[in-house]
Amino acid sequence: MTSRLLAASLAALLIAAPVSALPSLAFAAKAPTVALKSLADLPTPLPYPYDEKADAEADVAKAIKTAKAKHKLVLIDLGGNWCGDCRVFAGMIEQPDLKAFVEKHYEVVTVNVGRYDHNMQIPARYGVNKLNGVPTFLVVDTKGKLVNPNALFALTDARHMTPQSLADWLAQWPK
Repeated sequence: MTSRLLAASLAALLIAAPVSALPSLAFAAKAPTVALKSLADLPTPLPYPYDEKADAEADVAKAIKTAKAKHKLVLIDLGGNWCGDCRVFAGMIEQPDLKAFVEKHYEVVTVNVGRYDHNMQIPARYGVNKLNGVPTFLVVDTKGKLVNPNALFALTDARHMTPQSLADWLAQWPK
């Protein structure tokens, strides 16, 4: 078989293969099956997850320390209470079937970034100097390395996603 034909065959296989079969995702955790079928079914009022008076530096440091001790990832949730997508995500991760998964794999810390004018040193520490929307999520490993540099802004339109797609997004990095 020629190298061109082999490459074409491999490309066709990858296109036809389900995402779960791709080798790069083989080590991801299995996402929980979420009972909620629509975000419209979330309990209301949605939470206001960001404490505007919190010490973000201390909160992030504590989350990193706890994550190291428990061998978890840190999920740094950057947003503001004015953001509907941020509030939808906060309500979603409180759903029992997703909450158990998040608690098993992540140490979650919410950081108020206001209107992109508060606590911007937190994302800058990980090489993110501009937020293209909120919520922005930094997934950080126990060594302090950002593990999702290409998926920081994937949930900035969370209110138009399905509950299962939010769960699937969270399942990409835990092993």
